[in-house]
Amino acid sequence: MNKNQIWYDKPAEHWEEALPLGNGTLGGMVFGNPAIERIQLNEDSLWYGGPMDRNNPDTKEHLSEIRSLLLSGQIQEAEELAARVLIGVPDGQRHYEALGDLYLDSCDSEESMDDYRRELDLEQGVARVKYTARHVEYRREYFSSYPDQVFAVRLTASVPGNLSFKLLFGRGSVLGPSRWSGSLKRPVGFHAYLDRIGVNKQGDMIIRGRSGGEEGIRFACAIRVLAEGGRLSYSGGQLVLDQADAATILVSACTDFRVPKEQMEAECVRRIELAASKAYEQLLADHIVDYRKLFSRMKLTLQGSEDHSSVSELPMDRRLDRIRSGKDDPELVSLYFQFGRYLLISSSRPGALPANLQGIWNKDMLPIWDSKYTININTQMNYWPAESCNLSECHEPLFDFIGRLRERGRETAKVMYGCRGFMAHHNSDIWADTAPQDVCVTSTFWTMGAAWLCLHLWDHYEYGRDVQFLEDIYGTMKEAALFLLDFLVEDPSGALVTCPSSSPENYYVLPSGESGALCYGASMDSQITRELFARCIESTEILQADLEFGETLRSALERIPQPAIGKYGQIQEWSIDYEEVEPGHRHISHLFALHPGSQITLQSTPDWAGAARTTLERRLKNGGGHTGWSRAWILNMWARLEAAEQAYDNVMELLRSSTLPNLFCNHPPFQIDGNFGGTAGIAEMLVQSHAGVIRLLPALPASWPSGYIRGVRARGGYEVDMEWSSGQLQNVSIRALEPGSIVLSYGEQRVELHFPEPGFCIHLNSGEFL
Repeated sequence: MNKNQIWYDKPAEHWEEALPLGNGTLGGMVFGNPAIERIQLNEDSLWYGGPMDRNNPDTKEHLSEIRSLLLSGQIQEAEELAARVLIGVPDGQRHYEALGDLYLDSCDSEESMDDYRRELDLEQGVARVKYTARHVEYRREYFSSYPDQVFAVRLTASVPGNLSFKLLFGRGSVLGPSRWSGSLKRPVGFHAYLDRIGVNKQGDMIIRGRSGGEEGIRFACAIRVLAEGGRLSYSGGQLVLDQADAATILVSACTDFRVPKEQMEAECVRRIELAASKAYEQLLADHIVDYRKLFSRMKLTLQGSEDHSSVSELPMDRRLDRIRSGKDDPELVSLYFQFGRYLLISSSRPGALPANLQGIWNKDMLPIWDSKYTININTQMNYWPAESCNLSECHEPLFDFIGRLRERGRETAKVMYGCRGFMAHHNSDIWADTAPQDVCVTSTFWTMGAAWLCLHLWDHYEYGRDVQFLEDIYGTMKEAALFLLDFLVEDPSGALVTCPSSSPENYYVLPSGESGALCYGASMDSQITRELFARCIESTEILQADLEFGETLRSALERIPQPAIGKYGQIQEWSIDYEEVEPGHRHISHLFALHPGSQITLQSTPDWAGAARTTLERRLKNGGGHTGWSRAWILNMWARLEAAEQAYDNVMELLRSSTLPNLFCNHPPFQIDGNFGGTAGIAEMLVQSHAGVIRLLPALPASWPSGYIRGVRARGGYEVDMEWSSGQLQNVSIRALEPGSIVLSYGEQRVELHFPEPGFCIHLNSGEFL
């Protein structure tokens, strides 16, 4: 039985129950309704509006005044001034839009259907639906092909001549039954957001439109029905197929973000022509081969103390109900882990944009939080599993995006702050906008987005040890560090701190009882700065270049605050040990140094690690972790603290309280970062490599006494296969990408391993570890 499969015994009624498919740029949500199938489509570059210059030149003129107010404790005055002069103009960035909805109307009623099954096969990246109606078995197969850049649907009937449907495309109101259905065959606004729909000489349905706004993005979509038998016709904006034996539907889409507007339609048709030139079986096989090159690199099996094999045969909604009732399901945790990897493969392939707040799956024309890039945790969390979970190619869209941020961020650094280098605030969009977003004192004025993102460049190097890559991206890291060198100011104690600053989205309480958000020297800022400077210094040493700049950073590091322990034994969130307005806040920004940073470890900084533990306990005691992504972050932090049972509890709470019927993570509403953070956290429980040591089973809970993991990556350029039983390591294999040495740790045991050449593998059984 394929355990990497999500299945249901009924169609999706709501979007959060539909099955996601994607090839990085073209995504679809499959509802699987036999009567009126809906496939909600997205193209990753279809966003509202064109690029804007929102940098505010007034900021630089008032920056010293804001700093003086903050350093003298006049918080309210500083915030009022910042809300006028430290904002982008206009104050918002662009938002992601839906491409539209493809409908297949079979003119049947759902009541006449039996033996229904809807599934998503994670091993192949294929969704399937089957059902029986009028003694005919119908099957549908769906996938989004990266090699052929089309979304494909295959429909068959067990009895020839029994396949009939009307194909419609809408961009606006959703097609469905209503009290007006008898007279109103399509809802008002069904085509509200498209400009043209028709057919070309090949019989393809062609849809064109524009997103809106000044220099709004144009899009084109082509749909071809390849019928086997029957009769295909077009009229009134719909393709009609009557009495066919089988059919394949091919969908392609593009925008003028990548393709010149006069070539968009031809490009869509070109893709369809190439895909149509293949037999369906070849199209599917090519997709599966491409997809499995990524997905099959890792395997994970988690086994409990009881046999759960019968549970894995239940529909997913019933498995989730069991979890919510307090039952265990280790195989569901394994499946959830692989689902996160599946989502990253499906939403972030080379040539695509980075995965946004919803990956690539968004049904709304104006989605919540704009479905863009929130870079004070969420975008970064999307890519936490990319390296450790053996999907480094899926990291590339983020690197491309950072390159574009660098260009826009230089202008923001210069115009708004008078600084060298480049920076970004807490949000960005398709145009790599780096100016402040919104007018919100808890988030708008945060300046660390670019610095944090640059640490992903270092991660990619550290996992792969590609010195040429490091040489290529060092300049980007250096420019992010240059901005901070210029932006840092001296606080009353003589330390170098960011100012103005904030601890993302949180408030503190002054002794007077007044609350504030703007500050100087938020702990997270100092921790990110220290991490970036240290990585830049290490890069200069590896490359044996720019050593003088490395020394400049080394001198600055001596004056940048390290984590401080506050009055409750917690890591301080601000440079002053303030009380918090919301002790259970969803952000845990002041523990960046624990995860994803590396400054706090159990072995090297036990006092800070103890304070980090206290911080997490206080957050959770006061209601923290109430959003999906926050719960995922807490999971990773408990794993770093090697607190196995606490990490496990947060895995289960993620599934119980923050998982939608289709396994999407619920903020609420849907936000994909929690899926990726959950996958990364499960890997972190089993293998860690952040402190120059590969640690095996550092946070293995009692509920997973046996299992194995294969293909997990470790920093230093290693891949690990490992098996355990009865809570004890049985064997481990380490493969090296490059010659080198590494310390391997399991419990209190440590061994140094040497790898003389690329591809060299060392296998150890439990008795040989000592």
